Amino acid sequence: MDSFEWNKIFGGVLAGLVAVLGVSIISDMTYTRHVPEKPGYEVAGAEEAPAEGAPAAEAEKPAAFYLASADVAKGEAVFKKCAACHNALPGGTNGTGPNLHGVVGGPMAAKAGFSYSEALGGMKGKNWDWDNLWGWLKSPKAFAAGNKMSFAGINKPEDRAAVIAWLNSQSASPLPLPAAPAEEAPTVAEAEAAPTAETADAAPAK
Repeated sequence: MDSFEWNKIFGGVLAGLVAVLGVSIISDMTYTRHVPEKPGYEVAGAEEAPAEGAPAAEAEKPAAFYLASADVAKGEAVFKKCAACHNALPGGTNGTGPNLHGVVGGPMAAKAGFSYSEALGGMKGKNWDWDNLWGWLKSPKAFAAGNKMSFAGINKPEDRAAVIAWLNSQSASPLPLPAAPAEEAPTVAEAEAAPTAETADAAPAK
């Protein structure tokens, strides 16, 4: 096959590519793409940003506030999420995670026969008091970076408190649950900003 035939072949291929490119450009110009205002599906776990002007989410109160009214029966139900790795039976064996009988108030990283991560092993000498358990169950990763527990944590504070109360009940000597902290008195600025009965009566009706 001489060079003239090869030139014809290359010319035909090049013409085809130019034609395809031209059709693509014309299609993009003819059919404008619009992103939908609302997606056709939602990704599980994604949270929408609060609308402008919407009130901010209520800040989480201290652990004692929720523990004072914790539901032990609910805690037993929520603990089922943990049962694949833990048990709280007296003399129970360790699993993927350590046995949790008597964990409330007990020492950290002290369950015999369980190999703790360096992150928790470095906390020996500390105890699983209310606040430490609260922080751990909220986010194990944030509480002790580098630990081996893959569980993300319990998001709802009421559920967290219920689990702690139930774990406390699974002890030979359960501790008394903490009393709810007293409500903080409003600051001077908040008190001055709050409407009084007189100013409320004087305000024009809308």
